[in-house]
Amino acid sequence: MFDLETWELLSYVVTVVGLPMAILVFVFEQRKERENEEDEVYQLLSDNYEEFLRTALANPDLHLFTAGKELTLSPEQRERMFIIFDMLISLFERAYLLLYEDRMSGKQARRWRSWEDYMGDWCRRADFRAALPDLLRGEDPEFAAYIEALGASQK
Repeated sequence: MFDLETWELLSYVVTVVGLPMAILVFVFEQRKERENEEDEVYQLLSDNYEEFLRTALANPDLHLFTAGKELTLSPEQRERMFIIFDMLISLFERAYLLLYEDRMSGKQARRWRSWEDYMGDWCRRADFRAALPDLLRGEDPEFAAYIEALGASQK
């Protein structure tokens, strides 16, 4: 059916056109897969923050969404507040470790800024900032430095 010259020509076509095309398709698929994984990580973190908000809503006596108001809390309330703050710091650290990079694409930066906004909102609370030294004990040093600087800028 095909003679040797035809097979040779076809092998050149595959080598010159097919191989580079296959490499491009592979790279494109890898990039798409990486983006899907990043989307999944972001969604899981968002779900965890929503779960945290439910915990905060289940404790209305702590007034976790009342900013700038000095509260007189019982020892039991203070302990619950500290535990809730500890849950929040763990979530923020996870977001930092999974999403923050020195060099981010536009999409990565948008994702990170939403978490930075959450952190900034909580760092505006004097009671949260006051608890940071205890909350950050044993946490990732880069994350601890990041959120301490963010807390200092929110005073």
